[in-house]
Amino acid sequence: MTTSTRGTTRVPAVLVLEDGRIFRGRAYGAVGATFGEAVFSTGMTGYQETLTDPSYHRQVVVMTAPHVGNTGVNDEDPESKRIWVSGYVVRDPARVPSNWRSRRSLDEELRTQGVVGISGVDTRALTRHLRERGAMRVGIFSGNALPDEGTMLAEVRQAPEMKGADLSAEVATKETYVVPAIGPDGEAVPIGTAKFTVAAVDLGIKGMTPHRMAERGIEVHVLPATATVEEVYAVNPDGVFFSNGPGDPATADHPVSVMRAVLERGTPLFGICFGNQILGRALGFGTYKLKYGHRGINQPVQDRTTGKVEVTAHNHGFAVDAPLDKVSETPYGRAEVSHVCLNDDVVEGLRLLDRPAFSVQYHPEAAAGPHDAAYLFDRFVSLMEGQRA
Repeated sequence: MTTSTRGTTRVPAVLVLEDGRIFRGRAYGAVGATFGEAVFSTGMTGYQETLTDPSYHRQVVVMTAPHVGNTGVNDEDPESKRIWVSGYVVRDPARVPSNWRSRRSLDEELRTQGVVGISGVDTRALTRHLRERGAMRVGIFSGNALPDEGTMLAEVRQAPEMKGADLSAEVATKETYVVPAIGPDGEAVPIGTAKFTVAAVDLGIKGMTPHRMAERGIEVHVLPATATVEEVYAVNPDGVFFSNGPGDPATADHPVSVMRAVLERGTPLFGICFGNQILGRALGFGTYKLKYGHRGINQPVQDRTTGKVEVTAHNHGFAVDAPLDKVSETPYGRAEVSHVCLNDDVVEGLRLLDRPAFSVQYHPEAAAGPHDAAYLFDRFVSLMEGQRA
């Protein structure tokens, strides 16, 4: 990705899809060229959390909501230390942000972090195209002297595909860090004195996830994606957590091997998003790439254990290939699909019936919203309480 941060008010920009379709607009954010997988997000709010979600690494996000940037950018809502999207596509960006927490405009933040975007695009037409043709490689080019269309298309088609991409180690922490438990008074509990300790394998974790566990009295040790089984158990965990993250789960052989070791020991286990796909592979199920994926904060999912329907936050382009209508025998006992998407019957959760392990394909940390799935963290606590008892 090549970028410049000069003014972009009237700078032309072009979006080129790998199938040859072209959209023209104006530069938004940094000026330059960027490449990635074109995907769309249906959330009407939460753009700051979307931009800083490591799961969006190497993706160009198309916002289906027509107005983006109205609330600006603050210093409280980022889910990581940087913006991870490769590019950003909006229809009508806010000219002036208006929110009491805003510190700067979204356009300014994109320019500062070198993220190339485009505005003035018919995002409805673009989204319909991606729904019909599927997620595909894309390039955004901006500047006053752009290459010809043939050259731009050739560059897009040379970009790497998401299928087969091994990306979790690129976004994960390099060093272990600890998020202390939060006590009843709202203050951090001294390290080593929490009710429970969890080893969280960072495959692209969002900042709110360990916070949700800390709120429940859990001390969270966040480990790199490359952590070994020995390193996981060196923190003496009551439970092990596998986070969300980018890339193709078919490449994640190391996390799968670590998870299998955790399953062998019978330690309570919880996985979300990429962690759900890792559990699927650990149990012997396959994974596959969805045509255009699920991305947004308004996806209907049914908890098949309770029958309750939840509105949930999603960001996944791959899914687990597990049978919906039967209990499966695995090397670790019986397993079943616990949650399913009501839009397309995609597997949205797994649970073992003979060991304390479960996962969901979506984001219960609810950043940004909704909060329907917060009970899953309580379910994890219950597993650890049961194991201790």
